[in-house]
Amino acid sequence: MADRTADKSASKTAPKATNSREERLKAALKANMGRRKAQARARKDAPADEQQVKDEG
Repeated sequence: MADRTADKSASKTAPKATNSREERLKAALKANMGRRKAQARARKDAPADEQQVKDEG
């Protein structure tokens, strides 16, 4: 009977841990996409001469 109560408590914490992980991953992905978009905008707005120097060097 002790095994049944242990299983119930373990199953209650598992979804919460999964949600927490998913929320962290979602936040990390959102931050990463924001950085990538900012980088792309900076590259688009940069003068052509600077881009050639960066590509060569």
